[in-house]
Amino acid sequence: MSTRDTVVERVLRATLAPVFVLSGVVVISGFFFPWLVGSVVSGRGWVVVALVFFGTGLSWLALLPARAGDDPEADAADTQDPTVRQLLYIRHGRLRPVILPFVERQDPIVFGVPIVGTLAFFLVWIGAPDATGTAVAAVTGFVFTDLAWLLLAAVLLSVLFCAVLVVGPWGSVRLGGADAEPSYTYPTYFALFFAAGIAAGIVFWGPAESLFHYRTPPPFFDAAPRSAAAIDGALAYALFHWGVSAWSTYLVVGLPIAYFVHDRGAPLRVSTVLAPFVGLDRLDSRWVRAVDVLAVFATVGGVGTSIAFVGRQFLVGIEYQWDVITGAFGPIALVVGLTATAVIAAATGVHRGIRRLSGVTVALFAAFVLVLLAVGPRSFVLERGGRALGIYLVEFVPLSLFRDGGWVVDWTVWNWAWWFSWAPFAGLFLAAVSRGRTVRTVTVTAVGATALASMTWFLVMGGTTLALQHSGRANVLNAVDAYGGSEAVAGFPVLAALPLSRLLLLAFLALIVVFIATSAAVSTLVVSVLATKRGRAPTTGSVVLWGVIQGVVAAAVLLLGNAQPLQDVAVLAGGPVAVLALAAMGGLAATFRRDERGHRSAIGQLRHALARRGITLVPERPDLQDMDAPGSGGRGRSDAASDGAETGREDAENGTENAEPGGVDAETGGVDAETDEESAADDRSDRG
Repeated sequence: MSTRDTVVERVLRATLAPVFVLSGVVVISGFFFPWLVGSVVSGRGWVVVALVFFGTGLSWLALLPARAGDDPEADAADTQDPTVRQLLYIRHGRLRPVILPFVERQDPIVFGVPIVGTLAFFLVWIGAPDATGTAVAAVTGFVFTDLAWLLLAAVLLSVLFCAVLVVGPWGSVRLGGADAEPSYTYPTYFALFFAAGIAAGIVFWGPAESLFHYRTPPPFFDAAPRSAAAIDGALAYALFHWGVSAWSTYLVVGLPIAYFVHDRGAPLRVSTVLAPFVGLDRLDSRWVRAVDVLAVFATVGGVGTSIAFVGRQFLVGIEYQWDVITGAFGPIALVVGLTATAVIAAATGVHRGIRRLSGVTVALFAAFVLVLLAVGPRSFVLERGGRALGIYLVEFVPLSLFRDGGWVVDWTVWNWAWWFSWAPFAGLFLAAVSRGRTVRTVTVTAVGATALASMTWFLVMGGTTLALQHSGRANVLNAVDAYGGSEAVAGFPVLAALPLSRLLLLAFLALIVVFIATSAAVSTLVVSVLATKRGRAPTTGSVVLWGVIQGVVAAAVLLLGNAQPLQDVAVLAGGPVAVLALAAMGGLAATFRRDERGHRSAIGQLRHALARRGITLVPERPDLQDMDAPGSGGRGRSDAASDGAETGREDAENGTENAEPGGVDAETGGVDAETDEESAADDRSDRG
């Protein structure tokens, strides 16, 4: 939405604020005085109030008006420059102009096929649940067993490709050209991508994954179950599954999209990664759009099942901590609350709702880690964490290539498929928010900084869990076994055994909600963009529709009582996406090699920076300067021009947020999108 504060928004904020405060009093009282839950307030009533508390707070935050002159979307809507209106811009308007053009604005293939396919899958599942489960399990077994090598190779190649981008000369390429400016400060840029791409799984699995590896050590490590030797390997494998390998899957999909959108005028679509093979003019063909269909299905299925799992696991933790059993009502209520919050955040746009949710998520995440490190077994965490990190670095390649039957399939291969299945929407979002940044900055942020944050979480949370379990201060494994082996329970006995346990428990539950709400908001917005015709912006109605569809998928999974078939189908999308990622890497490398000459490598930039300060290293050999020489006929810049562009953007990378034309809330359809006089007038009228 624009900086204009509508009457509806003011009324909603005025309604949400007192509800948030009153519900907060009840929720916080339940944390610090547990006897109130069940005696003064019923268990179900307290859960409902807790959902209202989190939902109203996040929704109120998303609805706050943007500061004047600080809304890229408003600037994008006011300009006639077609390059401004490329990315995640939402078309807002009154009810009549939203409803009437809705169908006409949808891409019939990308909009219709995923909806029909998802509906057909549920009908078959309901009609023949056993046969559906058997068929899906057979396909899953084939992909994860016979094609495991493909996923393992794709992830390792993704990591190597990212390393080349960071170290090599292509890292100096600035997305959008030498004059492009970032739309967000660096902390905001990091928060947007990290919060969108990780979801609530990191919260649950932080204490659980290393615990499971401690009880059943991976075959890669020769360690006895529940032994001191098993601790280091357990932490190392958790780092491996949530480190640079995982995050590289997003980058290798997102960076090609970003380059061809910002530098070549391609539409903001997942299928844009095929531009080097089919050309920009043929990206609208039906077969190419099949990639976008796959992206929509994988996103709706993956995020929908994630919401369902989070709903169920959230309430398992509530049951463990407060002995509150909500039955089928609780998960459905949680899904409704999460869906409403995500839709509001998505409808208010990246700059308002999603940016604020991301900021809250990362701030709470960092504060939780610092407090946990302060009150937990710090010496154990630092010592064992250091060992695990060393094992991870030394054994990275062997771990990446290790194949030993069922364990690797159940853990590593499944994890890689899941990360790849989320890569289309996470990669597209990364592309949208990365204009004005260099390839090196994007790669270091999307792979290095995010991996560092997630690995820190697993070292601190996982290390604390193993310290308490191994020393006997808390029997976390017994608690997990008592609830059917659910990873959702693991964090609660850990936090209960520490000082400030009530505060940590409240923050733990809040992290679950804000992480999944942010991911759901981003996925809703991305799917709305993909399903809209190229050259058109999604309407608020589109955002609401796709948010509701994700919520319905989650609710259906909960009502059917078994999320495994749909989850397996969503994860299976990771196989085709892995193949797409390999093609994307090859296409981008060929394009860079042909067109992006005249850039310095990281070492070359370091040498040049030192030389400017009078420090001379080993002189450059003329015969080794090919990569620094401008190529004939290419798009390369001279070293002087490149240096000027680099130094001239230092403040933009780390300074205040700019209302960059073409920022993250601009039109999704590419440089040819709706620039005629009629469309421009229509846009201006709809912004009211």
